[in-house]
Amino acid sequence: MLTADDIDYLKALAQEAGAEILRHYQGAAQVEIKEDDSPVTAADLAANAIIMRGLRARWPKTYIVSEEGAPNDGLMPPDVAGSFWLVDPLDGTKSYIKRTGEFTVNIALIQAGQPVFGVVFVPVQNLLYWTDAQGAAWRKNASDAAEKITVRRPPAAGLTVVASKSHRSKETDEMIAHLKEATGFAVAEFRAASSSLKFCLLAEGAADLYPRLGPTMEWDTGAAHAILRAAGGKLRRPDGTAFTYGNRQQARPYLNPFFIAWGDFELGLEG
Repeated sequence: MLTADDIDYLKALAQEAGAEILRHYQGAAQVEIKEDDSPVTAADLAANAIIMRGLRARWPKTYIVSEEGAPNDGLMPPDVAGSFWLVDPLDGTKSYIKRTGEFTVNIALIQAGQPVFGVVFVPVQNLLYWTDAQGAAWRKNASDAAEKITVRRPPAAGLTVVASKSHRSKETDEMIAHLKEATGFAVAEFRAASSSLKFCLLAEGAADLYPRLGPTMEWDTGAAHAILRAAGGKLRRPDGTAFTYGNRQQARPYLNPFFIAWGDFELGLEG
């Protein structure tokens, strides 16, 4: 398990990567298209290099899965019960290119298929979310003291639902339309957000539910999922089964199943 010193190291590493992203953010985005048709920029690669170097320096024998690849120096991928780092050095690359500010740095530690630590840094806001050694979730911006965060009980007015700005699906919209019957709460507000910020809105009690019935990768969700869990939230597949990490035995390794994340209310998927 990570110590308090380890966690401070990881928070600083995410902030260092974020500072490098902001350095690139001052100029025109240098964009290339990867084999999966997703964009990658010089900022993604520079942030990835910082995180890889930092993780390797302190944990040289722990496997790393990163969206932008990782030099694992001959290490074998862990089995289902093993531990590995899960990294998205710049989550929300499309938002970065569009200059919306809604992009994040994400580092997670996965053990036995579950995220046991996560740090999410929002460079433009200088806003940091993380989990501590006791399993609590925290947030801190540049000017305020660190504060512990928890999910909320939805207000009487109804649920605030968050979903992706760039990957909304017909299935997601249909599910949102049926939420009153499923939860007993009406939908009072819809908020669009990018990157792992959607999970963080749930974790800090600013929203209540995030349905994702479209494709994501494990590095998109691992760090923020850890923060949501620590804040008292839940995440399941739509059929109620557990959501796990380290899924390599499929046509597209590390592809997530569809999921629903929510806060302090009954959704009927707890299992």
